[in-house]
Amino acid sequence: MTAPEPLLPPPEARATRYERLRDRVLHAADWGRAIGWLAPLVVTALAAVLRLVNVGHPHQLAFDETYYVKDAWSLWTLGYEGVWGQGADEAFQTLQELPLTNKGAFIVHPPLGKWLIALGMAIGGPDNSAGWRLATALLGAGSVLLVYLIARRLTGSVVAATVAGTLLAIDGLSIVLSRIALLDGILTFFVLLGVLFVLLDRQRTIPLLERRDPYAPDPLWGPVLWRRPWLVAAGLALGAACAVKWSGLYVLAGFGLYVVVTDALARRRGGVVVWPASAVFRQGPVSFVLLVLPAAAVYLASWTGWLVTDKGYDRGSDANPLLALWNYHQAMLGFHVGLSRGHPYASPAWEWPFLLRPTAVWVDPEPTACGVDHCIGVISAIPNPLIWYGGVAASVYLLYRLVRAWIARQPIEPALTLPLVGLAVTYLPWLMFPERTIFQFYTVVMMPFLVLALTMTLRIIAGTRDDPLHRRQSGQRTVVVFLTVVVLVSAFFLPLWLGISVPYDFWRLHNWLPGWI
Repeated sequence: MTAPEPLLPPPEARATRYERLRDRVLHAADWGRAIGWLAPLVVTALAAVLRLVNVGHPHQLAFDETYYVKDAWSLWTLGYEGVWGQGADEAFQTLQELPLTNKGAFIVHPPLGKWLIALGMAIGGPDNSAGWRLATALLGAGSVLLVYLIARRLTGSVVAATVAGTLLAIDGLSIVLSRIALLDGILTFFVLLGVLFVLLDRQRTIPLLERRDPYAPDPLWGPVLWRRPWLVAAGLALGAACAVKWSGLYVLAGFGLYVVVTDALARRRGGVVVWPASAVFRQGPVSFVLLVLPAAAVYLASWTGWLVTDKGYDRGSDANPLLALWNYHQAMLGFHVGLSRGHPYASPAWEWPFLLRPTAVWVDPEPTACGVDHCIGVISAIPNPLIWYGGVAASVYLLYRLVRAWIARQPIEPALTLPLVGLAVTYLPWLMFPERTIFQFYTVVMMPFLVLALTMTLRIIAGTRDDPLHRRQSGQRTVVVFLTVVVLVSAFFLPLWLGISVPYDFWRLHNWLPGWI
């Protein structure tokens, strides 16, 4: 006689309350597809509101806007960056006669980011501070959407992608760098666009390389793949990143190496005999052509204004305009390598993980009334501390899991490697220049990868269906509590990210470390 079947499944097979809700919504015939479209729209809309509402405040050039806004208007009117006379900053606030000369100025960053800033200025006029910042705000919101799409591709989960996008949407560093006309937020957008295209290329190409076909014409070397449109698209996007700031070159080189390594591992899984040589010496040159040549074309095209005019800086150094451009680039390189001037907000790269010296980009000289006698208005490019420190800790944890999986010869998921590769190419190069004057806000390009690392770690904490019920329940509660506190911390810091006048004592409550003042 057989024992009766239990009325309830064993605890390990039961779903938690969150899992039942998720399955009911995402697996429903009507709701599932709608949520797939609605989630990224809501997350992007939240990001757009935080970045666009009152983006014209303050109506004055803040921090390094004094360089990039003036350069942008110069590009729009002259085609190259010109020298400005005295009183230029004040003239932009009042639309007095702008003291721009036609003499070429020595500028040390490529022009694409400033051309994009100039588009907003062309719409609103040179005295419209919202126009100065329109491009950075729109691309900042676009960066949130790209993080959502990358996380969705990495995990296949709408929930994980929504968490990743929301974390970036409400992060202070990302908000601030989207609300002022600096280059780093624009750089972040093109880096993420290139990474998304690399990921799409991997998901299209790797199954072709892993296919074990005994009738393949060349099992020794494997195939050479030329038809890789997403790799070409990645080259175009990362070339645009390089045309905003040279630090995009590290991303281009790092993810180019990532493509070669993942090609090699896929060929090994596909049974190619000489898989390392095949990936490096056969497919490698082809991948280089598909990735780097489009990047070089975009970079060169960004200099069109300088090339077709005759008064840009160093334009007459050689009769051949390309050689003259090369001479100019040598001067730019010399500046970047030798830059070591002191600055009160300078922060070497080794300090960045500890968040010792975030950058205050604006202090209101005449704060408005706030209900008490002593008020202050500031814009501080400080990230949400929980997102930042949580992302740093999550990155260390993912690195540990990566090393452990490698030692155990276990399959390594892209969700584990891609955030770490992104962090490596956006952070490690800065450690090579300990004497150079650099700033904490450069880490806005790192922040999306920290968010991705944090999201992947939160998924691990939440557990999988294979984990015991009590493990999943405690893990999911921990994640919900953490995310709730993150939202509350963002609300607490929001006035300091938007430049709202607040009581002085309230501002002091936000200075958790001495260097945050």
